[in-house]
Amino acid sequence: MLKQTVAACALLGAAGAALMPSTAQAEALVISNWDGYMAPDAVDSFNSATDNEAELVLHATNEEIMGKLIASKGKGYDVVFVSSPFAEVLHNLGLAEELDHDKLPNLANLYPEAQELKHDPGNAFSVPYAWGTTGLCYRSDLVEGEPDSWMVLLDPSDDLSGKTTMLATDRWLLAAGQLAKGYSVNETDPAKMEEVRDLLIDAKKTLLAYDDTTFYAKLVSGEAELVQAWDGWCNYGIAENGDIKYVVPEEGSDLWVDTMVILKNAENKEAAYEFVNFMLDPKNHGWAAENILYKVPNKPAMEGLPDDLLATYPNMTMSPEELLEFEQLRDVGESQRAYSRIVSEIKAAN
Repeated sequence: MLKQTVAACALLGAAGAALMPSTAQAEALVISNWDGYMAPDAVDSFNSATDNEAELVLHATNEEIMGKLIASKGKGYDVVFVSSPFAEVLHNLGLAEELDHDKLPNLANLYPEAQELKHDPGNAFSVPYAWGTTGLCYRSDLVEGEPDSWMVLLDPSDDLSGKTTMLATDRWLLAAGQLAKGYSVNETDPAKMEEVRDLLIDAKKTLLAYDDTTFYAKLVSGEAELVQAWDGWCNYGIAENGDIKYVVPEEGSDLWVDTMVILKNAENKEAAYEFVNFMLDPKNHGWAAENILYKVPNKPAMEGLPDDLLATYPNMTMSPEELLEFEQLRDVGESQRAYSRIVSEIKAAN
């Protein structure tokens, strides 16, 4: 996935301390992003349009880039793409730039709702790049009816048992149990989290696998029939098999948000602002929606999407108002240690 679960700063420690981006020129703008999360020629187009010299380095997970940023105090990077709880951690550590909105005129393209996100009201230190939900992705030709509850996944019928997968990363794995119990996706009460743990231990006995990367392919092949999925990744399955559908269960979803953050210690701050503003251009931002099939919080970019694409992927039509009905994953601080312990207990259980 292009997002991974939140890890507390204390757990990240010095991970990747020696893993700094190799730049041929010290003055080059360094952008770190997930592979395939923007147009292949985006950096070259930016360089041509702005007379900058930028280079792209890749990170596989939020944890990977956070380890590097914490170890280096943000030096060596200028712009990073991270999920919102990680942006919140960077802000709390004093590593994120307090944004000068005068240098980002294309912020005006964002939906008003994208300026009300709980992790960063007013976009003080982060700029939302993509957003969406987590729900159930399923083979409508193999599953009877529409699965309308997280319990269809966590306590499946005999017909479904052994044909389901769940996301492996801590926050999303736990969120399924938290939502099924009617709790916050940021719940930290120990007694409630014990209930979530026990529910997910029972659910493990019915799973085909924990899977963050190939679950949609398992649906396409028929090896799995119902999976926990991020909406954009369910769309990859829909692209290959029209019988695959996506639904948010009645108990709800988390609202995930991936962001762009300028580092406070960036050596190329002016160019960093230019790059973020460049990505907020409707054409550039629209590429992400049309090609990686994730909703973007850019109003003109979304309004420019082809009607046939929206018809093929109905979850792309979810409105900003609908998205904000769901709770964002937040930085839970030291409680992440408890989260990690609980997930370890779940995965170790027989």
